[in-house]
Amino acid sequence: MSIEVLKTARDWRKEGRGVAIATVSSTWGSAPFPVGSQLAADDRGNFVGSVSGGCIEGAVIGEARKSINDGKIRNLEFSVSDDQAWEVGLACGGTIRVFVEPAPGEIDTVLAAAERKASVALTTDLETGRHQLFDASSAPEPVRNALRDDRSQPIGEHDFVRVFNTPRRIAIVGAVHIAQELVPMATRAGFDVTVIDPREAFASPQRFPGVTLSTAWPDKAMRDLEIDPRTAIVTLTHDPKLDDPALDVALASDAFYVGALGSTRTQAKRVARLKEAGFTDDQIGRIHGPIGLDIRAQSPAEIAVSILAQIIAVLRGAMK
Repeated sequence: MSIEVLKTARDWRKEGRGVAIATVSSTWGSAPFPVGSQLAADDRGNFVGSVSGGCIEGAVIGEARKSINDGKIRNLEFSVSDDQAWEVGLACGGTIRVFVEPAPGEIDTVLAAAERKASVALTTDLETGRHQLFDASSAPEPVRNALRDDRSQPIGEHDFVRVFNTPRRIAIVGAVHIAQELVPMATRAGFDVTVIDPREAFASPQRFPGVTLSTAWPDKAMRDLEIDPRTAIVTLTHDPKLDDPALDVALASDAFYVGALGSTRTQAKRVARLKEAGFTDDQIGRIHGPIGLDIRAQSPAEIAVSILAQIIAVLRGAMK
């Protein structure tokens, strides 16, 4: 879900404009934008975001102005022809369903949650337009599942849930060559990345431009991150003095992934140290070590590919 679209809708509304939100509720065949994609339109004909890449925007904006005027929700269905699809870069056409409604009053609460990095879900009754806002602790199971899967989707007979999750994060301990390859890959895959290394010569803006850097000792840096279930932890220093303090925090956290670089022999020594430190077999078993999918990776870039692929596999439930 696009927080930027909602921010614009909020700002327009503060200026006294009428605003409507259009949301893709389902698709069949080829569709340029996924379910949950949004467009905001005002009563002056301005719009931000997209629901189709251009195939149906004109019609949706027209319906948005009607919703602004009468305050009613509208459920629309469009069949996109092969010719229309070709114009926006698709091989073939398909069907798109979109609901259009006056901008919900809950926008301000959703944006406030985003600012404090809290995940929320907004459900809409597609027949009545009624809304309900949930956080992860108060949500019914179908909404919790949508938050877990990071997927806006229809639920029940006529409800739709829009998911507004905190960003997925990767904390990388060790500003090494593999990290230099992993950071841009992870960023392009949609993760917020923090690189942690107390060695300032390693964790420098010159080596990691535009990346959040921490030169605190790894255990302190990890605690400062406030690790949550949308955080992955990767240790790459191959040095117990740096990796072990990070793992001490990671294994007691809610991180969805913990991985540590090193050979099978290095992992065995690591396990022995952690057992001696009092960690249980279940806790130690959370570590993916040696880190990454076994693709016989050799170069730093190949190792980074294997690590990111494993993180995504765990995130999507393809592996534990």
